[in-house]
Amino acid sequence: MDKQQLNFTNETKTTSNESMPRGYKTIRLPCDMDSYKRMLNDASFFKTELKRVYSAHPQLFPKAFSKGYSMYGFTDPSKKLQFRQRRILLNENKEVYTIAPCDVMPYMTGFVEDVEKPLFLLRFGTPYWAIAHAFGKDPMYWYRMESAFGRNSIVGTTVKDPNKLPQHLSADEKHSWLKGEKVYVATTVCAQSILGVSVCENADEISLKKGYSQFQKEAKNISEDYEPTTVNTDGWRATELAWTSLFSKIIIICCFLHSFIKIRDRCKKFGDLFFKTCEKVWYAYKAKTKRSFCQRIRRLKEWGDENTTGLLRDKLLGLCGKVDSFSKAYDHPECHRTSNMIDRLMRWMDQSFFNAQYFHGSLDSANTRVRSFAILRNFQPYARSIENNGKETFSAAKSLNGFAYRDNWLENLITSTSMAGYRQ
Repeated sequence: MDKQQLNFTNETKTTSNESMPRGYKTIRLPCDMDSYKRMLNDASFFKTELKRVYSAHPQLFPKAFSKGYSMYGFTDPSKKLQFRQRRILLNENKEVYTIAPCDVMPYMTGFVEDVEKPLFLLRFGTPYWAIAHAFGKDPMYWYRMESAFGRNSIVGTTVKDPNKLPQHLSADEKHSWLKGEKVYVATTVCAQSILGVSVCENADEISLKKGYSQFQKEAKNISEDYEPTTVNTDGWRATELAWTSLFSKIIIICCFLHSFIKIRDRCKKFGDLFFKTCEKVWYAYKAKTKRSFCQRIRRLKEWGDENTTGLLRDKLLGLCGKVDSFSKAYDHPECHRTSNMIDRLMRWMDQSFFNAQYFHGSLDSANTRVRSFAILRNFQPYARSIENNGKETFSAAKSLNGFAYRDNWLENLITSTSMAGYRQ
């Protein structure tokens, strides 16, 4: 089969794979530019390095790679960077993949060393015009560079080992605005990582199921039999129905914090009685066993019947009436009893969107924007003073996986986007 015939075959296969994003036929290697330039000029060294990386990180390669490959020339030199890349032809399925280093940005838009610091500042909601003012180019250059990450699988990019797929999730919808109309960002998190985000036009079961299904599809791409054990929600019925439709065996854990917030936000006018109620509510929450928790909730209900009135009494008894939903958490010690983690992450997300005055384009562009935020947030480093006494920089993805491909966070991210984060 000559190259012209092979290119036609690959175009046909790509057309039949319309759901796959651009870049899913690019294998990213965790190597520096000097090593990659040697790989371009030395075929023997190229094969040795490819074998070494595959032995250490097979998840960066398609399954068919194990059946062997042959060299398939080079890409045309990039007009932007004057940079070319090697290509290989897989023996098993005759598909062509590009082999790229982690030092070059997707779509040849720049080198990592030139854009790493500007992209890091996006973590803090820095506007594109400010980045352009400080680092050059124009605001749309930085917007497009950030948005390009949103085409990758969030789960596949962040979670590299199927055994690391989370069993206990937290899910909620962040209210936002698209061209002045209210929308809902269905968000799924675990281990300080955002593993799913999707902009939904409504907050009903059908819309939320569609939004959360993207997490399901990406997770099942890593492990076909993936079934999470629990998900913590704020009690919104449509959210619960959406999750039970997607994962029939999942257990819904009702967020204790949201029930307390209903008391806090509406009952402060009760003064000392309000503060005494808060103490008793959190005393019940801190019970060590399921039996003790149920006993404390019963005592709390009895106390509330005798000592509270009006709205405070209604909200307190409403909390006590959910004892069965709250007590499920004791059967799963590692589950999320409150929404603290997702609330913190959504606060970062909302700050970023607020600084951009929310969304002004199409629903698709809004989805790309929130997905790129999630992926960057998972890989951008924490402050050094937070963990390990300032000796090492961590990120949510590194903590979840237990390793990083590269010390530089952006090189680690680009390597993780090998095949757009999808297992093939």
